[in-house]
Amino acid sequence: MASNDPVLEGVGLTHLGSPKALLGKRGGPFISEFRDFALRGNMVDMAVGIIIGAAFGRVVSSLVTDIIMPPIGLLTGRSDFSSHFLNLSGKAYQTLAEAKAAGAATINYGTFLNAVSDFVIVAFAVFLLIRQINRLKSAAPANPTKECPFCCSAIAVRATRCPNCTSAIASA
Repeated sequence: MASNDPVLEGVGLTHLGSPKALLGKRGGPFISEFRDFALRGNMVDMAVGIIIGAAFGRVVSSLVTDIIMPPIGLLTGRSDFSSHFLNLSGKAYQTLAEAKAAGAATINYGTFLNAVSDFVIVAFAVFLLIRQINRLKSAAPANPTKECPFCCSAIAVRATRCPNCTSAIASA
């Protein structure tokens, strides 16, 4: 399939055919299917949720690191809780930064406890958010029904005749 495209002729690729013919008017079926997938409401909602979640995670991390952990660190006798570590190398280091700079093997339990605190606070905040959303969701108004005494089908309370068996229903 040869092309009459002057650009393709200029580079000697006329034997490939026209890119427009290959892709179609709107980008071809693959591009169209991808566009439909990417622009679905669920995908856009998920992307927004991920972006907001990442920002929320940074806020909670700052809350834990800058506000919650310093008082806990003071109670344990150290001013910076994230500097708690166990040195496995046998040499003495005053700070975690010194140990890392020297390449010493350490167990950074203070950093781990900060991460656990971040997780617990984020999980609790998400729990409160979901709980509030569930409260705000209006329960679907229940249609009061009763049972037809003849065919045992559910019918409206105000019904005078069963729509299933057409029996006359006495008012209650």
